[in-house]
Amino acid sequence: MENAFESAIFNSDKDKTLTWFFKQKDRLSALHPDMSDKMINMKILRKCGGEMEHAIKCRCVEPHSTEDYINAIKDIITRTRIGKTWTKIPIESKMVPKISREDRKPERPVLKCHKCGGTSNLANTCTKKEKIDEVQVIE
Repeated sequence: MENAFESAIFNSDKDKTLTWFFKQKDRLSALHPDMSDKMINMKILRKCGGEMEHAIKCRCVEPHSTEDYINAIKDIITRTRIGKTWTKIPIESKMVPKISREDRKPERPVLKCHKCGGTSNLANTCTKKEKIDEVQVIE
């Protein structure tokens, strides 16, 4: 029973506050029947984790009843992110299929020389004469 108490750590995603707290209280009462309620509550609060324990102790400054501690835990869980684990939620609606590098590259437009109209060179390196007002007659 002592191993069960030592291994039980509060997780708000898995455990319900009321049942977890009373299970721990029953385990401690069975192990140490002469322990006071204040000491039982303090041992249970240590099992909540650092941030959660600190937040509960800040809300319940004086030694309070078990009910006050349970209400404080529920209030902290609902109002803050303390005690909750972070999980990444996959967004299935925005799943984009992976695209290879070749498919990702945009196609380059065909570059043409403005002087001669060829595709082998550009206007700044062209050695041919400029075509000015050249009209082709179709017969």
